[in-house]
Amino acid sequence: MPAAPVIGLTGGIASGKSTVSDAFSALGAAVVDTDLISRELVLPGSPALAEIRESFGDAVIATDGSLDRRQLRTLVFADPQARSRLETILHPRIRDTARARVERARGDAPYVVLVVPLLVESGAYGWVDRVLVVDATAEVQQRLLVARDRVDAALAQSMIRAQASREQRLAMADDVIRNSAGIEALLAQVRVADQRYRALAAG
Repeated sequence: MPAAPVIGLTGGIASGKSTVSDAFSALGAAVVDTDLISRELVLPGSPALAEIRESFGDAVIATDGSLDRRQLRTLVFADPQARSRLETILHPRIRDTARARVERARGDAPYVVLVVPLLVESGAYGWVDRVLVVDATAEVQQRLLVARDRVDAALAQSMIRAQASREQRLAMADDVIRNSAGIEALLAQVRVADQRYRALAAG
């Protein structure tokens, strides 16, 4: 029996990736989310958190010893060199963990959805079988980001601009889900994609 196909799910910040990945999970796909992995890797006492503290100082550590993600985010989105330092610390660890979890999941599901927000930017996930982009306009992203993360419009714009452009993501896409017409339309597109990936798994 062939290994389950791996679908690289990506999209801009606040484009709807979590809603889409949750929908795939509900339909029976295995989901490996690199955002969740990154949170695990910086738990108190972890080597990654120690490196972050050494690189960025105590200002990014909360009083309980955990990572102050809001402070770190404000810092790295204002300084491309700081963002690069953070990526050097985290991204190799994230990739190694994600690859191991994907391989474990391939034996138990029809296909695996690997959620990688920076898939296009990293250029490091060439082993996925297909790239699925959740596409949203910058206006939708900014509105969702301000509401979700309680950041101001200027920081939201900086966070969006720090990522690959919409055009760059779409150029890499094998499949696209448009987040432009509400939740029901979004979920309908997920159901169509689920059938496509099950057919791919069946050969």
